[in-house]
Amino acid sequence: MAKRALITGITGQDGSYLAELLLDQGYEVLGLVRRTSTVGTERISHLLDRLRLISGDLTDGASLIMALREFAPHEVYNLAAQSFVTASWTQPVATGESTALGVTRLLDAIRVVDPSIRFYQASSSEMFGRVHHVPQNEETPFYPRSPYGVAKVYGHWITVNYRESYDLFAVSGILFNHESPRRGLEFVSRKVTHAAARIKAGHASEVRLGNLEAQRDWGYAGDYVRAMWAMLQSDAPEDYVVASGETHTVRELCEVAFAAAGLNYEDHVVVDPAYLRPAEVDLLIGDAEKARRQLAWRSEVDFYGLIEMMVAADLRALGA
Repeated sequence: MAKRALITGITGQDGSYLAELLLDQGYEVLGLVRRTSTVGTERISHLLDRLRLISGDLTDGASLIMALREFAPHEVYNLAAQSFVTASWTQPVATGESTALGVTRLLDAIRVVDPSIRFYQASSSEMFGRVHHVPQNEETPFYPRSPYGVAKVYGHWITVNYRESYDLFAVSGILFNHESPRRGLEFVSRKVTHAAARIKAGHASEVRLGNLEAQRDWGYAGDYVRAMWAMLQSDAPEDYVVASGETHTVRELCEVAFAAAGLNYEDHVVVDPAYLRPAEVDLLIGDAEKARRQLAWRSEVDFYGLIEMMVAADLRALGA
């Protein structure tokens, strides 16, 4: 019998890559989506004939219980969240409702309906914030610097709590920044690659950014979803950092992206104080040794290949 997996956030970047992976593994894939006037399925449009979308909402515990009872998944991947860090300052309560309390509602639904369900929680490197150790691993203390980071810390620890309190197979993947051509335009990586393509195509002349010296550990989302799946196939539930182990500045991101479009970033990038965060996370770099050792996980696409892939996709989309 094929395994059934329920993915929240299936219409997002990670959800689309995870759905592809699971379908290729022979899973029956269910995607939990909120009922709105429009459901954005662009990222999974090529998969709609191979999976099923069902109604539910992380802010409504009853809908989660109903979904679990009706469809009886073997695995649940919780990727849904208000995931744009900047928006968490203007929508802190909404961010907490979905990104923090939504995790509790889903875990409690699993506890009530079927405690044998294996659960994956999408934790985030933003939990480390003002970092205590470089690089960051599973033992590094958290010091979040945004409402989003705070909400993710709650989601992480409530997952640990339910694992220890109710003996659930519940794990957290502490994923560092992971990007792809499917990344939303509001994220700096895609904002830069899309701007480089638009400028190359003659549709724009500049892009405005905040702190060019902020450093991030960027990887490819298609690689990172393999780690999510591997965590739920382990013999015992444990939490893992998933990262490339390299750090690059936003300035270097600009340099590589614009060069891939045949441009010089210095001619087009404008630093605008309006894009500075109220509290910045200056340096993130992950140590994924545990995932490499215990899950046999490796990233396959490096930083330069990733950014060049994204620019190429944006250029193709613009016909440039």
